[in-house]
Amino acid sequence: VQLQASGGGSVQAGGSLRLSCAASGRTFSDYSMGWSRQAPGKEREFVAAISWSGSSTYYADSVKGRFTISRDNAKNTLYLRMNSLKPEDTAVYYCATQSSRWYNGNREFDYWGQGTLVTVSS
Repeated sequence: VQLQASGGGSVQAGGSLRLSCAASGRTFSDYSMGWSRQAPGKEREFVAAISWSGSSTYYADSVKGRFTISRDNAKNTLYLRMNSLKPEDTAVYYCATQSSRWYNGNREFDYWGQGTLVTVSS
């Protein structure tokens, strides 16, 4: 499984970014997907996840109402729309997948891509 994230960059607080993740190596539409992030000096944390069809989504409390996860199964691509960004959103964002159709919050993702850096200045 190959996951290639892109779309990171530098933005001022209150701004927006959209991350993308191109997936290959297995049937994209069969598996749940998600995003995690790791801020400098901190552990990696869950951000959002989406089921195989996109019908179910899950968010960390810290991003709920500001971030939107979505997927385009025809393009094998996962997205994360980030609005009202805050300096505490600064982190490397990782695209990931579980080997199941429905996201299971009780276990880790199975595959990870390389990260894309998001920097939010105040």
